[in-house]
Amino acid sequence: MNDMLVYDWIAENAQRFPDKPATIDIHSGRTHSYADMHERVARIAGHLTSIGIAKGDRVGLLSMNSSDMLDILFACWRIGAVLTMLNFRLTAHELAFMVSDSGARAVFYDSDLAVVIPALKEKTEVAHWITMDPMGQSGDLESAIGAAAPVYAQTPQLGTDLCMIMYSSGTTGTPKGVMFNHAQFYFINAGSGSASNASSRMVGIVALPLFHIGGLVAYTTITFGYGGTVIVVRGFEPRGMLGLFGDPALGVTHFLGVPAMYNAMQAHPDFGGTDFSRVQTMSCGAESVPESLLRTWYDRGVVIREGYGMTETCAAALMLDERDIPAKIGAAGRPVRHCEARIMRGDGVEAAIGELGEIWMRGLNITPGYWNRPDANASSFVDGWFRSGDVGRQDEDGYFYIEDRVKDMYITGGENVYPAEVENALYAMEAIHEVAVIGLPDPKWGEYGCAVIVPRPGATVTIEEVKLHCGDRLARYKHPARLELVDALPRNATGKVLKFELRERFG
Repeated sequence: MNDMLVYDWIAENAQRFPDKPATIDIHSGRTHSYADMHERVARIAGHLTSIGIAKGDRVGLLSMNSSDMLDILFACWRIGAVLTMLNFRLTAHELAFMVSDSGARAVFYDSDLAVVIPALKEKTEVAHWITMDPMGQSGDLESAIGAAAPVYAQTPQLGTDLCMIMYSSGTTGTPKGVMFNHAQFYFINAGSGSASNASSRMVGIVALPLFHIGGLVAYTTITFGYGGTVIVVRGFEPRGMLGLFGDPALGVTHFLGVPAMYNAMQAHPDFGGTDFSRVQTMSCGAESVPESLLRTWYDRGVVIREGYGMTETCAAALMLDERDIPAKIGAAGRPVRHCEARIMRGDGVEAAIGELGEIWMRGLNITPGYWNRPDANASSFVDGWFRSGDVGRQDEDGYFYIEDRVKDMYITGGENVYPAEVENALYAMEAIHEVAVIGLPDPKWGEYGCAVIVPRPGATVTIEEVKLHCGDRLARYKHPARLELVDALPRNATGKVLKFELRERFG
């Protein structure tokens, strides 16, 4: 199947739906039809060709969310170039490694991020730097679109051909470049799309960073794959997001968020009056989702479908169906089409039902490997199965439950503690807005649990109240022994809590 010929999504949609909005950029107010987008893609492809970019060459992209990013993506794919997505929150030193490691010959960059470019130019050997105006009114990109000879025909490519590189966060060791081929995007569209009520009538809204696989796929490339409309939000803000959901002119049908986004929206005064009736699929992932959050939205009439995936799985590998709610609240779902999953014990034997182990996956959505990292490939793949590094279990109905990251688990008195389980219990306390549990060194027990809590406005929380609340909910060895109150939890650009920072701060 990977030897299939790749087709051009945008060119096809421009034939089928020329006047339909392909992208709506909230920040700039721009709306581009599929005919418009096809032309923009053609001219960006023409510009890249004119500066010598050819099939297999890497092109960097450093930008906050913009519909321009999607035009550039499909322009690269039209000529067979490999787009390297760059995290705009990183330093010049971190970005330089990624740009150099990928061998990028050209880099598009958002003019709002220009402050980092001089240092980045000094540290790399990129020949072409192309500015992007987030308002779409000036800059090298718009000049190129106006002047370049358009390329309407796609360079012949196969499903096995590389089309993208995304780097891991690099919180431990050297960042790894996760490779993507065209087949992954085709099959994730088929798998996640079929599980998400995807159709040509869908209107996906993306507020997660597009340099993150979750934001890029759901509901962005999936929407393009079905000929729907993509609404691009430059940066998440709860009031503005609720306003977009409630706008009948936009008609948002699909959204993927992380728990922090849903938490912020439900805490906003506008939450109760927002009309979500047009939404067909609300998904949540990136980290364990508190059951209390899922039930709050369910009581509001909104079914949030938890899913599980990684950069290496091209977004979702597991997903709940709408009919699974509320009976399976707390589960991450079952494998999407074209993906398999299993739970493996540390001795390499498949775990029994209900037994904890590492989640292994294989399928047509799984990365072919890491760019220039044979060491990482050797340690991450076993007989074609990808080792996730996440701990989970499977119930008798075949549903998977994510317990925690292997690295976040701690051992106290010889007993394994998975912080996500403790966090899930603590989220039921009304005084708690957000919580992260970490393991810290202890001379007697090896490690102990520390609950780092953001209280709700005006509320107070004590360690005694925390322990009392845990009471019969959790075994005593799982009860946090320490409490730290903070104004906010440190998070990366995709909303995941940076527990290593908490361990450094409080350890």
